[in-house]
Amino acid sequence: MLKKRYDKEYKVQAVKLIKEKGMTKASKELGVPTSTMRGWVMASRQGQLDLGEGSYTPKGALSLAEEIAVLRKQNKELSRANRRLQEENEFLEEASAFFAASRRKSAKTRD
Repeated sequence: MLKKRYDKEYKVQAVKLIKEKGMTKASKELGVPTSTMRGWVMASRQGQLDLGEGSYTPKGALSLAEEIAVLRKQNKELSRANRRLQEENEFLEEASAFFAASRRKSAKTRD
């Protein structure tokens, strides 16, 4: 009997379905033996099957304090970037006004 092969994306979607509906329902819905699906779940828990963003194992998850530290750092960087962009916008507005005024002056002197 030939063993059926499943691609990585199929396995990932199957494991996500298992998390939503449970092993038995997902197995029946997909027509895949529970033993095969159990292997995929184990592989995802061991980090051998990456489920993508938002599907972290407890080992890979940050503690609350670490997550807060990361978010604070990210907020600080974004605030710094926002401040820099505001300064650049102010400079561009001033430069635009300066060049507009100088254009008006040169237009008057030509007349």
